[in-house]
Amino acid sequence: MDKVWNLVADIGGTNARFSALVDGQLESEFQYLHSVEEYPKFEDLICILLQEIASETGWNNPPARVCFAVACPADTEIIAFTNSHWTFTKTSLKKDLGCEYLSIINDFEAVAHGITELEATDLVQVGGLKPAKNKAMGILGAGTGLGVAGLLPYEGGYHVLDTEGGHADYSPISDLQSAVVNCLRARFGRVSLERLLSGKGLLNIYSALCSIEDTPMMFSTPAEITAAALDNTDIKALQTLNMFCEGIGAAAGNLALTFGAKGGIYIAGGVIPRFQEFFINSGFREKFEDKGRFVSYLKPIPVYIVVHKNLGLLGTAKKLRQM
Repeated sequence: MDKVWNLVADIGGTNARFSALVDGQLESEFQYLHSVEEYPKFEDLICILLQEIASETGWNNPPARVCFAVACPADTEIIAFTNSHWTFTKTSLKKDLGCEYLSIINDFEAVAHGITELEATDLVQVGGLKPAKNKAMGILGAGTGLGVAGLLPYEGGYHVLDTEGGHADYSPISDLQSAVVNCLRARFGRVSLERLLSGKGLLNIYSALCSIEDTPMMFSTPAEITAAALDNTDIKALQTLNMFCEGIGAAAGNLALTFGAKGGIYIAGGVIPRFQEFFINSGFREKFEDKGRFVSYLKPIPVYIVVHKNLGLLGTAKKLRQM
């Protein structure tokens, strides 16, 4: 008899993570990681993935139910990733997978579902007090792009509000940030939060700072900039990382005000855990609370860095169980 199994995925701009599920649970031995840039077409990866799963598990039948989280709007037939070259249609993907049921959701909807599954050990608190019960929660995540979502209390649980808030306008809060935004505006035309508060945003900030002071760029990747800042060997890199952390703080504070997120703000994504201690000791919390007359409103709101490694997969697995 064929094994009944399901498939979930968290597909970003850099990596695509998959997990084959039995009885709705994530199992580490059935998880698969692939780099987006290695596959010209999304269908190429799906073909290889199914072969990989069959080879390792012996399951030659297709998955019964599938839920994929994608880093782009998910409510159209054609899925076109914001920060990668991949596109596919839901109809063709369902055919390629051979599944009975297919759901495509936004990646930060998956992250929001995953937040509700976390343990205390999956979180590192940065300021504030205890979260208020039955209050909204805000989620912000810097990776290849910038994701934003909310959790709103509803009938004893939470309703997930997935958004494209990472593409809202970036609002500078200092003269130097204004100069950086002006420099990037000349390059991009419009400057969104994601242009600065993401992995690519680190490079954008650094290049703008170098351009403003007419100094040569010594680094060409976010990883190089971060390493130099953490080693305290380059003032521009250090300036970049500080501006990034303060920008995340300002954006998170705005999110808390917008959602009334007294249940807490959760910082997800793969960027910030790479310099967690620097982030905690940066100007993040100061800028989070620096909202004029609303300092007292924001001061007790806790902020958490999410350190769970597979938050998106955790969320897609929960979403699939609910369907």
